Amino acid sequence: MRVIVQRVEKAHVTINKEIVGSIGQGYLLYIGIHVNDTPEMVQKMAEKIHLLRIFEDEQGKMNLNVSAVQGSILAISQFTLYGNTKGNNRPSFIEAQRPELAEPLYESLCKTLSIHHHVEKGVFGADMKVHAINDGPVTILIEF
Repeated sequence: MRVIVQRVEKAHVTINKEIVGSIGQGYLLYIGIHVNDTPEMVQKMAEKIHLLRIFEDEQGKMNLNVSAVQGSILAISQFTLYGNTKGNNRPSFIEAQRPELAEPLYESLCKTLSIHHHVEKGVFGADMKVHAINDGPVTILIEF
């Protein structure tokens, strides 16, 4: 599983020019599901994201998690995180999980995160436009 975490001032996702998910300060997550991912890995990823400290404290150090700043999460499924371009100019996506198996893991991650955070989502498999104001910018890759 690969998740790109972007610290944002605000973000939203649209489908056909209609906003389907929107947050203020928080995390914009791009979530890629690998062919070998398991429900246990989803739990581990949710815990890592929940505890991740990339917001600045009073001393300007990245020492606060999204809960400490009362932030939200916008979660976007993105199979292209497993695009492999080794030896090719056209990416191969054979390491990305098939949609019918990836979607339940994506939904499980969102549900688990929503235990502690307000979570907004895109629509799995849809053609989405993601709009964000990055804060920093701070972008972290988490991979299991």
